[in-house]
Amino acid sequence: MSTILTSPRAHGDSKVRLLDAALAVIRAKGYSAATVDDICDAAGVTKGAFFHHFKSKEELALCAAGYFASMADALYSTAPYRSLRDPLDRLLAYVEFRKAILQGELPEYTCLLGTMVQETYETHPAIRQACDVCISEHAATVQADIAEAMRLYEIDVEWSAGSLALYTQAVIQGAFILAKAKNGPRVAAECLDHLRRYLEMLFVPRTAER
Repeated sequence: MSTILTSPRAHGDSKVRLLDAALAVIRAKGYSAATVDDICDAAGVTKGAFFHHFKSKEELALCAAGYFASMADALYSTAPYRSLRDPLDRLLAYVEFRKAILQGELPEYTCLLGTMVQETYETHPAIRQACDVCISEHAATVQADIAEAMRLYEIDVEWSAGSLALYTQAVIQGAFILAKAKNGPRVAAECLDHLRRYLEMLFVPRTAER
């Protein structure tokens, strides 16, 4: 999701180095094009070390999905916006935070999960399922703030907090695709600006107070 998602242990632990390399190589080349040799070269380890830790590239991808998600969880759970008292403020600040970490090269800020699931949803069901679990778990943290904001501001509508949380992820993943197509983060940042405006319109009572 950003260049912040790197491991301090990467230089000393061959398994962690391989996982970090997988994050970089797969986000740059895609799952299918990324080879075990590519990942070993990026990690600075031998193929023997690779197969000591992982039986296959698919097993590495499954571990990398969880590894990526755990680092993302740590990043978002300690982000400054989490300390905001108002749940709507937290929701809007979450979008701003996602925009702020659009830094570095494309592979550094795009999502490993979204990259892999686009390629593997039919050919590698285990990877698809792992990506679904990780994306859904992250969406659930957004859903909690949405649900709290709906209660606080008495938003009585047909849509659910869960559906809106997944919509935020759809916009973010789509923004990454456009960033790849346009070869830069500007379009992604503009999409997140529109997402924030849309969220503000949904919570009319709160925005009216402002």
